[in-house]
Amino acid sequence: MPPQDAFTQAVAPALSGVEHLKARSRLLRGRLAEELAEGGSQVSEDGYNLLKFHGSYEQHDRDTATALKQRGLEKDFSFMVRVRMPGGRLTAAQYLALDELADRHGNATLRITTRQGIQFHGVVKDDLKPTIAAINETLLTTMAACGDVARNVMCSPTPIRDGVRARLDADAARLSAALLPQSRAYHQIFLGDEAADGSDESEPLYGATYLPRKFKIALTIPEDNTVDVLTNDLGLIAIFEGERLVGYNVAVGGGLGMTHNKAGTYPRLASLVGSVGPDDLLAVARAVIGVHRDHGNRADRKRARLKYVVDDMGVEWVRAEIGRQGAPLSPLLPMGEFAVPDLLGWHAQGDGRFWLGVPVAAGRITGPVRRALREAVARFGADPVMTPQQDVLLTNLAAADRAPVEALLRAHGVDLAEALTPFARWALACPALPTCGLALTEAERVQGPIVASIEAVLRRLGLAEERISLRITGCPNGCARSYAGDIGLVGRVPGAYALYLGGDFAGTRLSFKLFERVRQADLAATLAPILADFAAGRQEGEEFGAFCTRRGPAALAELVSAAARSG
Repeated sequence: MPPQDAFTQAVAPALSGVEHLKARSRLLRGRLAEELAEGGSQVSEDGYNLLKFHGSYEQHDRDTATALKQRGLEKDFSFMVRVRMPGGRLTAAQYLALDELADRHGNATLRITTRQGIQFHGVVKDDLKPTIAAINETLLTTMAACGDVARNVMCSPTPIRDGVRARLDADAARLSAALLPQSRAYHQIFLGDEAADGSDESEPLYGATYLPRKFKIALTIPEDNTVDVLTNDLGLIAIFEGERLVGYNVAVGGGLGMTHNKAGTYPRLASLVGSVGPDDLLAVARAVIGVHRDHGNRADRKRARLKYVVDDMGVEWVRAEIGRQGAPLSPLLPMGEFAVPDLLGWHAQGDGRFWLGVPVAAGRITGPVRRALREAVARFGADPVMTPQQDVLLTNLAAADRAPVEALLRAHGVDLAEALTPFARWALACPALPTCGLALTEAERVQGPIVASIEAVLRRLGLAEERISLRITGCPNGCARSYAGDIGLVGRVPGAYALYLGGDFAGTRLSFKLFERVRQADLAATLAPILADFAAGRQEGEEFGAFCTRRGPAALAELVSAAARSG
């Protein structure tokens, strides 16, 4: 590998436009303050790209765009605002404040992300600063919830009150705070700190141009891989002996985004590269970020994730470079197999109190579910935890609260865990249309019909109680981790999806693409012969993803073709 200065000179002429923008932005300021004061409904392209670092995306309503254009009117622009909240944890007071903001400045919904954050949708430009300021008043932030930085730190959501989870929670919060950008641009633009003019600021970790692309981190333990740790740029797997933390196994180079018809882009699971001691967590996070910062592709944003550095340079080089960046790695610590526990329903916390896992379809907290959660949090002081499965855990409930909490939710018409099939329990979907500018087709809005159509096949085949994960995304960026589940649907064109099969429930194997395009109306019929073969020919204890991998894409495609010929 050439020295860093030679490397920089080699790629500098081909730097992407976003790299030039970051370099001249005065540490993420640009003209954002002026643009937000100028009125109107949208920001410039530069403003759009800088806003991401501050936790917001400009969007427009794609349902109404064509009709408005035909009438010569401007698109219906608004902003998504994302809250950074390590491990998805909120106090009751914080949740109630966010809920109130959804009415005051949003579209009367909250949305749980697959990275344990909360998003507001429908925030108009004039309300952007008041919304972000109000979020900060709750001691939360939107800073670095998006952009080319280390984003929200995921952590096992299981609220068991023991030393293991307490250490994980503390380390996730510590990492999140330590990896925030040092620029005070956010405070100047959104919080009114006029003294934060950037004159004496620097970014000792990120540098003036930050990272080549986003950087995702997750912490977990093997027995609770609800975070899909290997899909992250940096996965940290805690190894305990009893409640004593021995160290963290380090996995590097995960990431699920890709681009259709661009062979050099692909999903990847992180590679295990070594371990660090309990007190070296921050050092290794900074070192891995340094590898991405110094060697990531700053010319082509579609190939700018850390996973491509790992594949281009090799795992051994990456391991050595992490050491050169200040965090020498030790051999891997022994660890058990990954598992994914079911957190829905009632569970004992281990401290005499309980949590109730409440399912939230596609993570959209709206209507009766929103009213029920607000009342439960307000009346019983439940502290919510957002899960990577887009559900909410109401924690710290007394034993005497169990019956009234459940009665309250049922009175609002909320479907609790026992009302869902396993297939519905484990379905994920990204927002997609109408707000996401990248969406090629629907995801969240069709999750219910797609789940119902496939469930009908499962019932007919006697597989209704089988645990099979479904992940739906409206584009190939993989926000719902569509390449890491049993069944992945990846938006291809309006009304059609690429069909992926063969991942595993524990998050240790990627799926393969079986078909390039399957119409939504044909999904259940396409899967039916494969599921029938699974019901008839699975090996003892074999899960659906493992069955699909064993059979292989050619055999599965022939099953579908044979069924079509006979039908």
